Amino acid sequence: MWQAILMGLGMVLVIEGLVFALAPSRLEDLLRVLRDIPPETRRIIGLCALVAGAVLTSWAISLG
Repeated sequence: MWQAILMGLGMVLVIEGLVFALAPSRLEDLLRVLRDIPPETRRIIGLCALVAGAVLTSWAISLG
């Protein structure tokens, strides 16, 4: 279980690091776009991402 959690956190950090390293100016554009989205819509997007991540994680654990 801890191995899966650490692997997931490591993968998130790799992806986040790539965004900062390869496209920092695009990240600023993305933040501007996110600022224009209403908070309730951002909350729904976050909840959908949370559910999708939980489903993918449980699916990966059941496969392995």
